[in-house]
Amino acid sequence: MYESVLLSDQELLKAFKSGNERALEQIIYKYKDKVFSTIMFLVKDRALAEDIFQEVFIKVIKTLRAGKYNEEGKLSQWLLRVAYNLCIDHFRKVKRSPKMTAADGSEVIEYSIISNNNAEKAMIQSEMCANVQYVIDQLSPNQKEVVVLRHFADLSFKEIAKMTNVSINTALGRMRYALANMRKFIEENNVPV
Repeated sequence: MYESVLLSDQELLKAFKSGNERALEQIIYKYKDKVFSTIMFLVKDRALAEDIFQEVFIKVIKTLRAGKYNEEGKLSQWLLRVAYNLCIDHFRKVKRSPKMTAADGSEVIEYSIISNNNAEKAMIQSEMCANVQYVIDQLSPNQKEVVVLRHFADLSFKEIAKMTNVSINTALGRMRYALANMRKFIEENNVPV
């Protein structure tokens, strides 16, 4: 772990602009898990997620070096917005929308439980995670987006609203409908979660 991870984002950005390449390493280190998890949850393919992850930071580096980063918002929000946009660009290129299927998707959630020594508990958690992802997959694209950004990218509703270009009330409404639809689907289909 880097000792100067304690520096604020603004301090790290200032250091990078002054020529300190290590500051960029620290920014990447600080946000890599959140950015990669968000990408992985959206694309459901580890190799593709790694490619997009690299694209994110290439774009970030170019933007920072060109002095085009606007420091109005949070750095984490901007990084996730870049990642989200690159995922959407990918799906537009292949002319399909992002799908959240349970088939390969449990890996995003599973990585946090791999270190668990209790294999039975890990298997149960893995199955529950796959079931939750299956239920999320039943939502409309707008509702899925809010659920992913809120619970997996850990964004506030204000950040989600800004990122998706909707009002806070719309973001809240989508979450409310998503939760209601998830509950209904779980009850109607007897999904163990």
